[in-house]
This record gives sequence, structure tokens and C-alpha cells, in this order.
Amino acid sequence: MNTKDKGFDTKLIHAGDSHDEWGSAITPIYQTSTFTFKSAQDGADLFNGKGKGFIYSRIANPTISALEDKLAELENGFGGIALASGMAAVTTAYSTILKQGDHMISTSAVYGPSRGVMESIFAGFGIESSYVDTSDIEQIKAAIKPNTKMLFLESPSNPTIQLTDIKAACKIAKASNIITVVDNTFSSPYLQKPLDLGADVSLHSLTKFINGHADIVGGALIAKEEELYKKLRKTMVMMGGNMDPHQAYLVSRGVKTLAIRIDRAQENAIKIARWLENHPQINWVKYPGLDSFDQKELAEKQMTGFGTMMSFGVKGGLQGGITLMNNIKLALLAVSLGGVETLIQHPASMTHSGISQEARNQAGISDDMVRFSVGIENVEDLIDDLSQALNKVAELEKLEV
Repeated sequence: MNTKDKGFDTKLIHAGDSHDEWGSAITPIYQTSTFTFKSAQDGADLFNGKGKGFIYSRIANPTISALEDKLAELENGFGGIALASGMAAVTTAYSTILKQGDHMISTSAVYGPSRGVMESIFAGFGIESSYVDTSDIEQIKAAIKPNTKMLFLESPSNPTIQLTDIKAACKIAKASNIITVVDNTFSSPYLQKPLDLGADVSLHSLTKFINGHADIVGGALIAKEEELYKKLRKTMVMMGGNMDPHQAYLVSRGVKTLAIRIDRAQENAIKIARWLENHPQINWVKYPGLDSFDQKELAEKQMTGFGTMMSFGVKGGLQGGITLMNNIKLALLAVSLGGVETLIQHPASMTHSGISQEARNQAGISDDMVRFSVGIENVEDLIDDLSQALNKVAELEKLEV
């Protein structure tokens, strides 16, 4: 079915789907490593890019291709590439766009492994990187060098919920022939479309909102133009970062409810954010939907909703955060995000405990920061859970709530 002119929810259900000769209502799982040829000539044609068909699942597979086509349509891109993980997507983008002697500019509060793999592995190949507050466009301009080839943005950023003006940043990058890649994981195509804002590549950890059920690990790259798409796919195929067919099936199933999941979770998120703002044990709340959020106007300009992610500061600093984590009962104490279940984590004592406080402070990750991924449970139950846990923090601080 051609869904190019259909609405977003219709695309979620039908875009990319292929129906086999038996009339399967959904794209089947082609759990096979290799595909047979009709003849020697058919095999030769496929290897030479002629004809239509499949050769080997590392190169392409019908189940995976259906997902890739759906993602490309959702992002208004030329083509999608499904990968084994979000980090496989990151490293494929780096490997395709950057070479020895090149320079990359990135959001300072970018997902830790995206920075870690650059500084620990790609730096060894002679690639430079600079990390700046990309919410300040002037810092992007100042960081550009003659050898800058990539601008890697994350908006909203993880876990600081900082926004970058994607359209303005892409305009600056294009003026210097710099390719812009946007990690769109926190928003998903439902809330933000980086390619429409001028980006060259939109990147996702499919593990998060797009799948939405915490049962797979996967990643994706969606390119705006054919030439870059072909280069990215060639890298993926050569390096073997392909997704598994069963993985692709689960993501295709999960993405169909993306809009209704996010709608429900957003309803919960704004209620929780407002409740937290008025709680005596909370120092601050960062959520794009709050009037107090300093970038709310930008969020309204480049996003169609405020999302389900927030961070907040709990009184008591490091120990306050630990106490909150140890007393939460309904929200799951776990990393990741974007699922139907609510997740909570304390970066200073968990995900970022291995780096110095100075480094955390430079990235805007304070000791009191808590990251909260709001799910679709009854909001009253989530607030009750936070309330009882914050009472424990108050006891720690000898304060009355």
C-alpha cells in the first residue's frame, strides 16, 4: 500500500508492510540467513544490483526491509537502515562520514557511549572531536574548523533535557559543507522530524520509543538523500551491523502503537512535572512542557509534543538521590527509556558514577539530578510512588513534607 499521502498514524500501521503470496496480514518473519536464486543469471544480476530480490540477510532481508521502509517514510527520508543496536547506528555514521584527520562537533551532554566510542576508539584513528553546548549556536560556530566534517546533535539531550535549535544548527553546518546527524531517540519521528529541519541523517536507538516494550535492542539511520544513504548502507553491510529478522519483526509490531503510547505518557508527564515543581523535596524540574522551562518556545517550534522524558533535582544531593532510588516501588530502577513502563535512574550514583564530579558538572549532570522516563501507568499511582519515596528523603534530611 502506498501511504505517502496518508496521516502519521496510518503510516505507523501500514507503511513498508509487505504481504506474501499467502496473504499474511503482517510482514512475515523471514528467519533465514540466505536466499535461493532462480538461476545462475538471477544470482549474477542480484550481485550486480540488477533485478529485485534478496541474497543474504546481512545485506538485506524482507522483514528488515519492511521496517526500514516504514522508518524512512515516518521520517520523510530517502531510505532507512536498521542495525543491531543504537551504538551500531552511531559507529556506522562515524565510520561513513569521518576519516583520518577529520573533526566532529557534538553536543556536550550527548549519550555517554556516543562520546566514549569517539574518544576511546575513533580518536585512535586520527579523528578529532569537540563537545560544546549546542543549545548556544555561537558555540557551534566557534567550534568549526577547516577539517570539521560532522555535526552530531542530540536534542533533547540525555539526561539534561537541553534543546538545540536544529534548523539553525543545520543551516550553519550546511554553509561549511558539514554533514549533520541528529540523535532523535528522545523524541521519535512522532514528535520531531530532524530531516525536515535540515539534518542529513536522523539516528535512533530503536530500543526506546519506537519499539516501546523493553524487549529488543536495535538502532536505525534514516538518510535524507540517496547518495549518503548508499554510503551508510555500504558501511553497515561491510561491518556487519545488521539487525536480526526477529528483532525487526518485534520493532515493526511495537512501532504501530507509537503515537498512542506517547500521547498517554505525555499526559502523565506534564501532570507529574507540575506536581514535582510544587514539592518541597524537589530543587528543580526540567520538562519542555513546563512554563518554567527556559526553552519551551523552541520546543513548541520544532516539536509536536513535549515528550515523556524529564529530569529533576532532589534535595539531599547525592545521598538524596540514592535514597529516592532505594525507596521507589512502582517505577523500575533501570536504565533505558521510552517504554510503556516508567523508569527512574540517578546518574551520579548509577550511569555516571565512574566519572569524576568535575566531568559530571561540566556536562550539566549534578549530584541531585534524577532522570525520569514516564510510562503509561495510572498517573495517580506514579505520583503516589514518588510521594512515598520523597517522604523517605525528607526523613533523611530531617525535613517535614
